[in-house]
Amino acid sequence: METTENIIAAHPFWRGLRSEFLPLLAQVATIEHHGVGALIFHERHEADRFYLLQRGQVALETFVPGRGTVVFQTLSSGEALGWSWLFPPHCWQFSARSVDATEIIVFEAGRLRTLAEDHPDFGRELVTRMAQVLLTRLQAAKLKLEEFHYPGAHRRIDDCLSETDEEAGPAPRLV
Repeated sequence: METTENIIAAHPFWRGLRSEFLPLLAQVATIEHHGVGALIFHERHEADRFYLLQRGQVALETFVPGRGTVVFQTLSSGEALGWSWLFPPHCWQFSARSVDATEIIVFEAGRLRTLAEDHPDFGRELVTRMAQVLLTRLQAAKLKLEEFHYPGAHRRIDDCLSETDEEAGPAPRLV
């Protein structure tokens, strides 16, 4: 039988973390299951937990005036979910909804922040790992903005470069 500590240690987010921190993390973690379409958290509500996806997929979504609810990124097993819990005012910036049956490791945010304060080495590790999550979310949001303003802009550069001359249109004239 797998322990919470072993499950945490195996998750890609914590991979390589010093083993002395694993029992501390296990004390502030639980495992949750969510069904298809379940709201995990809602934007503008209190961000009081940090999530790691074990199984399933979760859609990150936001309300866009004139467009309704828009999914801007779908997360899969092995990814981290939520960063708003780390930074005041601790309010979710997006909503998260399960796409299918999910299993999630849930950490109590207040206790996780206390661990980071009490153990500066752990705190540095946590913030460094969360910075990578933030970078990924920022890149996903950028792509969604490009999609809204420039349909087709999300095409891969390789696809654009591989077009034949006829597909690309006439060559620009140099004056």
